[in-house]
Amino acid sequence: MEKKAFQAESQRLLDLMINSIYTHKEIFLRELISNASDAVDKLAYKALTDDQVGLDRSDFKITLTPDQIARTLTISDNGIGMTKEELEENLGTIAKSGSLQFKQDMAAKDAGEGKSDVDIIGQFGVGFYSAFMVADQVTVTSKAYGSDQAWRWQSDGKDGYTIEPCEKAGAGTDVVLHIKANTEDDHYDEYLEQYRIADLVKKYSDYIHYPIVMLMHKSRQKPRPEDAGDDYKPEWEDYDEWQTLNSMVPLWQRPKSEVKDEEYNQFYKEKYGDWEDPLSVVHVSAEGAVEYKAMLYIPAHAPYNFYTRDYEKGLQLYSSGVLIMDQCADLVSDHFRFVRGVVDSQDFSLNISREMLQHTRQLKVIASNLDKKIKAELMKLQKDDREKYEQFWKSFGMQIKYGVLDDYGAHKDFLKDLLLFWSAKEGKLVTLAEYQEHMAEDQPYIYFAAGESAEKIARLPQAERILDKGYDILCLTDDPDEFVINSLGAVNEKSFKSVNDEDALPESDEDKEKAKQQAEENKDVLDFVKEALGDEIKEARISKILKSGAVCLTTDGPITLEMEKYFNRMDPERSAGMKAQRVLELNPDSSAFAALKAAMASDKDKAKTYAQILYAQAQLIAGLPLADPTAYAELVCSLMQ
Repeated sequence: MEKKAFQAESQRLLDLMINSIYTHKEIFLRELISNASDAVDKLAYKALTDDQVGLDRSDFKITLTPDQIARTLTISDNGIGMTKEELEENLGTIAKSGSLQFKQDMAAKDAGEGKSDVDIIGQFGVGFYSAFMVADQVTVTSKAYGSDQAWRWQSDGKDGYTIEPCEKAGAGTDVVLHIKANTEDDHYDEYLEQYRIADLVKKYSDYIHYPIVMLMHKSRQKPRPEDAGDDYKPEWEDYDEWQTLNSMVPLWQRPKSEVKDEEYNQFYKEKYGDWEDPLSVVHVSAEGAVEYKAMLYIPAHAPYNFYTRDYEKGLQLYSSGVLIMDQCADLVSDHFRFVRGVVDSQDFSLNISREMLQHTRQLKVIASNLDKKIKAELMKLQKDDREKYEQFWKSFGMQIKYGVLDDYGAHKDFLKDLLLFWSAKEGKLVTLAEYQEHMAEDQPYIYFAAGESAEKIARLPQAERILDKGYDILCLTDDPDEFVINSLGAVNEKSFKSVNDEDALPESDEDKEKAKQQAEENKDVLDFVKEALGDEIKEARISKILKSGAVCLTTDGPITLEMEKYFNRMDPERSAGMKAQRVLELNPDSSAFAALKAAMASDKDKAKTYAQILYAQAQLIAGLPLADPTAYAELVCSLMQ
C-alpha cells in the first residue's frame, strides 16, 4: 500500500488548518456534517433527473456513531460518494473543494435553465481537515454512486495519506475519527459522549436539510406488573433508540402565513431562555440583489444586564441553515441592540473557517434593511397597540434616546418618530408628532422642562406662564432627555424651547420696557443679593419667566441644572468643571421680594438671611440638595423669634 504526500505545501498548510484557522475545536463536527450534507445534496440533485438512483429525499440521512471503547466517532452519509481520483483530489489536495466545483458547474447550467433548489455549503475545501483538531487518525471509506469499487483513505494528519480498495455496500461516505487521548488542557472524551454530540448538532447543524440520526442509549421504567402489591418498587431497563437530532426545517424558512404565534413564541423562549412571550416578531423573506431570511424578536422586557457593558448585542447568523456566528453584532444597530433573532443567507462572504464574517456590501445592505424593518414594526405597534408600545418604551426607551445621541446625532431623524415624552397637559406619554397635532395655532415652540418627575415639573413656577397660555410642556425626567432635545433642535420646523428661556413667550414692546425699568429700579437689590450669596450664583436677575412664584433658579450657558446632576451621578470626581452657571430669578411683584427690599432699608442682616433663604428655596424647587440643611433650618427659625 503506497503512502502519498499531501499536495500544496502539505505539512505547513495542514498545520495551519489544524492549529490556526479554527477558534473552537467543536467546529469539526459542523464541518463534517456540512460535507455530508453536500454529498447528499449532490445525489439528491442527480435523483431529480436519474430514475436509476432509486432514492427520494426522504431516504437520505446522515448517521453519527460514537464508540467509547474504540474511541471512534463515525459520520456516515448515503450521498454521492467519491471515486479514488476524487478522494485524492478532494482530500489529498488541501483547499481543493469538490463542493465548489459542483456549485460552479451547477451555476453554469442554471444560467440557461433557471435557478435550482440545491444548496451546497462547502466551498473552501478545508473543513474536512478540522477533524485533525480532535482526531489522531482519520479514515474515510467512500463508494461513488454508479461505481462497483469502494476506496479507503487514511491519514494521521502528519505524514501524508494512504489509499486502497475496500468493500462497501452502497454509495456514500463514512468518516471515522479516532479521537485523541485527553490532555491536561483538553478533554477529548466529550466528543464520544452522546449527549454532547447531540448538543453540538443542535447548536451548529440543527437546520441541515436531512435527518442527522444517532442510536441513543436510554433508560425507561418497566411496565408495572398486574399482580404488583403496595410494596412494589419501579424497575428500570436500558434500551437503544434511533433519534433524529436536528429539526431540519428552520421556522424562518417557512412562509409567514404557515407559522402560528405559538410556534414563534416557543422558538423565542427556547432559543433565548426567556420566560415571557416577545412583544412582536418580524419575519422577513427578502429577494433581489441580496437574498436572505430573517426572524427578529422584540422582547417584552430588558435583560438584567442590558444597560451594562457586559451585554453583547448580535443576531445569530446562519449560512444555508448552518450556524456561523452566535452573535453577529454587525447585523443590528446599537439603537436596536435589544432585538434578538436569526438571519440566514447564502450571499454572505465568509472567511475560510466559516467562523467569522467578512465585511461586505451584502452585510451592510442586510443590516440597513433590518433597521428599517424593525422601525416599521415598532411604528406599527405604536399605532395599533399603544399598550404594547408603551411596555416596549418602558424597557427600551432609554436605548432609543441613546441612539439619537450616538455618532453625533447621525440617527436622530431615523429615530425621532419612536420617542415618547410625558405630556404635562395630556397627562400621558405622547410622541413628538402627537404633541404637534395638539399644539395651539399661535404656539411658537415645542416647550419642555426638565426635572425629577412630571408632577414636580408641572408645579415649577417657571412653567406656570406656559401652562396658563394653554400650551403643553414635555416633561423631561430621564438623564439623556435634555441632550436628546438639544440634538434634535427642531421637529417639522418647530424649535424646542425651555420654559426657563426668557423669550419662551413673545414679548410686547411694553413688556420689554417694563422689564428694563424694573431691572434698573432694583439694581441695588440685585447687587445686594449677589454679594450676599457670593460665588453660589453667577447673578441675581429680575425675572421675566415667573408669574406668581417668588423665586426660581435658572442657568446661563450650555450646561443646565439637570445636566449638572447627571454629570455628578456619572462621575462625581471629574464633574467639578461641569457646573451650571446659576442665576437666581426674583419676581419683583411678589411679597417675598417686597420683604427683601424693606429689610435692606432697615436691617441688612435680616435682608442677607432673606437672600439666603430665597436661594435655598430656589434650590429645593429645582430638586437640588442643600449644602447644609441644618444651617437652612436655623435661618428659617431665626425669623420666628
